[in-house]
Amino acid sequence: MPIDLNCDMGESFGRYTLGHDEAMMPYITSANIACGLHAGDPLVMERTVRLAQGHGVGIGAHPGFPDLQGFGRRVMQLTPEEAEAFLLYQIGALAAFAQAAGAELVHVKPHGALYNLAAKDRPLAQAIARAVARFSRRLILVGLANSLLIEAGLEAGLPVAREAFADRAYEADGSLRSRRLPGALLQDPAQAAEQAVRIARDGLVVAYPGEKVPVQAETICLHGDTPTAAQIARTIRDRLETAGIEVVPMGRLVRGI
Repeated sequence: MPIDLNCDMGESFGRYTLGHDEAMMPYITSANIACGLHAGDPLVMERTVRLAQGHGVGIGAHPGFPDLQGFGRRVMQLTPEEAEAFLLYQIGALAAFAQAAGAELVHVKPHGALYNLAAKDRPLAQAIARAVARFSRRLILVGLANSLLIEAGLEAGLPVAREAFADRAYEADGSLRSRRLPGALLQDPAQAAEQAVRIARDGLVVAYPGEKVPVQAETICLHGDTPTAAQIARTIRDRLETAGIEVVPMGRLVRGI
């Protein structure tokens, strides 16, 4: 089956540089661009949109909790109304840069703690789906495969992309292993590539304890802030193509554009 490769990008801020955006772009097909609240700033957002556009990479908004210091990886207790408003605010900001560049905003993928919490918190998942639908029902909502966020997107009438991770370890219940635990990150390119091929070809991952967990996904994520990120991206792309798996942008895969 064809698969999309996405990466979280545009996470630098002011004088601080984070990630390997330029090195990653040739190997991915969709970019999730930080919207200024957990990472990124207006100049970084504009540069990253144009970088993605120049490589023919699909552009997506990557909204998170308003938590620059914690990089959006700390849980915040927002009401559903607050979460919905923060999502609209961030989607609108990224969409402005895309429109100004003559590009289309294709998808929305929540970041970090917001993403993980929405996978199991129905009111939050519904708030996120409402925000995306209010902005545009053409936007693809990206969420963890088999999660409440995917359910909420479908209920809201949105196109959805179920996501799996090449460079993260899984628990036996299909959740991502916490970054606070050993073995949560797969930094060896061969190991990450093996997991990516297994997801795309076989529809499963091998969880941290060793169980085989079914995972059906349209898109596979790799993180640009991993020290070996560029090598991981190159190895994954090579291994997928060698396995006869076509790598295509999310918009074409889900919406046929």
